[in-house]
This record gives sequence, C-alpha cells and structure tokens, in this order.
Amino acid sequence: MITTEKRALLSVWDKDGIVDLARRLAGLSWTLLSTGGTADALRKAGIPVTDVSAYTGHPEILGGRVKTLHPRIHGGLLGNPSMGDHRTDMERTGIDPIGLVVVNLYPFQEVAARADAPLDELIEMIDIGGPAMIRSAAKNHACVGVVVDPGDYAAVAGEIAAAGALGADTRRRLAQKAFAHTAAYDAAIRDTLATRFAPAGAPETFPEELQLIYRRTLSLRYGENPHQRGALYVDPAAPAGTVARARALQGKELSYNNLLDLDAAWRLVREFDDPAAVIVKHNNPCGVAVARTPAEAFNLARRTDPVSAFGGIAAFNRELDGEGAAAATALFLECIIAPSVSPAARAVLAAKTGLRVLETGPPASPTAAGRDLRSISGGLLVQDGDRAMADMARARVVTRRAPTAEELRALAFAWRVAKHVKSNAIVLARADHTVGIGAGQMSRVDSVRLATVKAQEPTAGTVLASDAFFPFRDGLDEAARAGVTAVAQPGGSVRDEEVTAAADENGLAMVFTGTRHFRH
Repeated sequence: MITTEKRALLSVWDKDGIVDLARRLAGLSWTLLSTGGTADALRKAGIPVTDVSAYTGHPEILGGRVKTLHPRIHGGLLGNPSMGDHRTDMERTGIDPIGLVVVNLYPFQEVAARADAPLDELIEMIDIGGPAMIRSAAKNHACVGVVVDPGDYAAVAGEIAAAGALGADTRRRLAQKAFAHTAAYDAAIRDTLATRFAPAGAPETFPEELQLIYRRTLSLRYGENPHQRGALYVDPAAPAGTVARARALQGKELSYNNLLDLDAAWRLVREFDDPAAVIVKHNNPCGVAVARTPAEAFNLARRTDPVSAFGGIAAFNRELDGEGAAAATALFLECIIAPSVSPAARAVLAAKTGLRVLETGPPASPTAAGRDLRSISGGLLVQDGDRAMADMARARVVTRRAPTAEELRALAFAWRVAKHVKSNAIVLARADHTVGIGAGQMSRVDSVRLATVKAQEPTAGTVLASDAFFPFRDGLDEAARAGVTAVAQPGGSVRDEEVTAAADENGLAMVFTGTRHFRH
C-alpha cells in the first residue's frame, strides 16, 4: 500500500534557509529525507530526518558520487499513483511517492570562475544526482513540487501551510524554473570544459551550436516603440560593473531605449583612466570630456553639442559627487550612470524625481569585452567584443610633418571616442574634450561636414579621428578648411597616397593606426 505523499527530499549545497524550511515542513507532519551535510545540519537543529541511504537500504558509494541514484528515490519522484500501471509497479516494489524535492547544485560556476581551479576540482563539482532529481521531479510536476532557489522557500512553505499542498500553477512555475536551472548549469559545464580542453595557445573558437542562457530580470513597458514588447535579460556569467547588473537608485522605469543608450555611454566612459563624462543621445556620443572632477568633465562635455545633449544619457567613470550631480541636473537628462553615487549627490538628484539614476560598482574592464550578439531576421550574428585600442605614440606617421606631442594627446582622445560613434564616424577634438562629432552618415565627407557644422566652438587647431580610411581626398580637404591640424585614421584605402598628398598639401600631420573601428 502506498503511504502519504507528505514526504520531502532535501539535499542542498547552499544551506541558506534550509533549516527554517525543514522546521516548517516537520511542523506540518512531513517526513524528511536528506543526504550528507544537509542531514547533519537538520539534526544539529533538532529536526527529525532520515538519511537517504537508510531509506533506500543502500550505502553511499564512490566517495558520495552515488547516493540518490536509486529506484526508490527516482521511482518516488517519477511515479504517479493515479496512473494504474504506476500504482501497480510502486506497490509491487515498495516505492512511496515523494511530494517535494528541494535541491541546489554543487557550485560549479563559482569554482570555474577561479582561473587557478584544478581540472580535478572542476570535475568533482559536476553534480550528477542533483540534476537527476531535479529533472525527475520537474518532469512529474503534476505530482511533485521541485524547489531549486532558496528565495522560493518561504512562499512554498506558506502555500503548503495554507492549502495543505502546492497548487498546480505553483508546481508548473517551479518546474519551469528547475529546467532553466539545470540547462544553465549544463551550459556552464559545456563552455568551461570547452575552454579547459582546448589546446594550449589555441584561439577561442565559436561553437557549432550556440546555446544561450539568460535570465529575465526586468519586464519593460515596451520596446523601441509603444507597439513593441520588451524585456531585459541578464547573462548569469556577466561580471559586475555592467549596465545589465547596475542598481537603480531612483527615477522612472527604465525603457528599452534608455538601456541601449546607457550601455553606449557606459562602454565609452570606461575607456578613460582620467575622470570622464560622456553624454549620449540616440546611441551616439554628443559630448565627451576628461577633467579633474566629474563636474568639470560634464560641463566640458556639454559644450560640444548642448542642443543634442538635452534629454540625453550621462555616464561618469568616477563616483558622482554633489558638485557633479549639480552640474548634471542643470541639464534635463533621462538617465545618469556612475560606478557609485555619493550621499551628497543623492540628495541633489532626489529633487529630480523622474531622473533615472544607476550605480554599477567598479567598471568591468573594457578589455574584457566578451562577445557581442546581434539579431538578424532568422538568425544571430556573433563576434568578439571590440577590445582593440591603438597606441597613438606607435601609429605610423605617413605625412611629411609628424604630430606634435599635444596633437598626439588629442588624437589619442579622439580615437577612443571614434571607436564608439556610429559609422561613418568623424570626431573633432582637443586633448580633453570633443568639439564636433559626425555620426552615421552614408559618406565620410558628409560626416566631416556634419562634425564641423555641429561644433559650438572654433574648429581651428582641433584634431580629427576617423573610424575607417578616407576613400577620397575630399574628406581631408574639408577637414583642412575647418582648421584641423592632425588626423588619425586606419589607412588601407587604394587611394592612401592621394589622401596623404592632400594632407601634405594642407600642412596636416596624419598617422595610420592600422586598426578600424566600424560600429554599425
């Protein structure tokens, strides 16, 4: 005869909250089964528990690798007593149903995050029994509740106390979460071992099959436009110091477009070591500057294009202080993002109740860019992140005149900005701030013209950075008419000699970096 389904199996690596859950279940007359350290923790708390090995009549073997892989466990998880053949088999073999499984897995991801973790340790962190129990319980969610997240303990215990059992909707939701949990776990193992098993010195390759595990953390009001739906998903393996993991301190809900612009601003501001401020509008910078303080940097960045800066996104690479917050709030902005926000700044920002303010923590290094993913109709484009940054001091001088030390400083600044401007990208700058930005034009000469037209201060004496080569000399001639004195570009055009001759005729210094920075 099959006995009560009020039987729970608890086997967790992360013991957070497990004693409280077990105590509540025991108080509701549930029978508790457990393994190893979990059973020890429950006994120390005075909670009655039966070891799985005693329940199955089979000892743990192979150093604990085999303990829950037993018919009495998986038969109890997969059996549905309401099905005649299941009930017959369960009664014949003495298998009782298990109504609740609480499992979390060996911390493979945490160990894998350690560059010095030995392979043997990684292998031992590949959980076998845990995922098997989770999948068995999730498959049989019509009869079994499966809990993989300590954050669900209180709600699960509360529902059992109130209703006597978990409802069907709860069991379905928990099952979906459980399958997502094991899928992410297996993907982490696959990706880690692919790296570990690669030959020494071999470049990282793109897998034949790409399986992405992202977790939804925010449902957005809509996407780019009100008739489109949108959501934010976070890569569980992504480092801190990124937009997706930033903490919202105040303001209205974030929109799809806010997040795109925040990311564009944050990627650019991370490029600088000195205190920097970036203002972005529609995914393009409209002002960038470095200075002694966040306030000075913001005010200098704003000068580039104050009209476009209205309603933009501001990013800082230093803690935002009270003075910086006052400078930023003198302009209407949609969002501000910084590694941290001081109490004085928060007091200033609080007056702008609709202003969205995000705090990221220390920025992730721009050299750890990971991979970029872009959807196209019916597919996905994947590429390495753009980690390259040319050393302007080593760029190849191709003109009769070499850049001065001050021009090289300005070119290095402009080049960093150009990397983050939509192609065709032209940036006019001085050593500490942008003067004019030409973005997203179909011809490069039009980008030069746009940069000069947008400039709010004289362009004479500025330098120019171009994200790709000049296909004709007209771009150089246009730059010279604006008073540009030095140019940085990748080189590589069939007309490089013609373009270089134009630079020489106009008295410009020009360097080839050998690196292109298209941003489509």
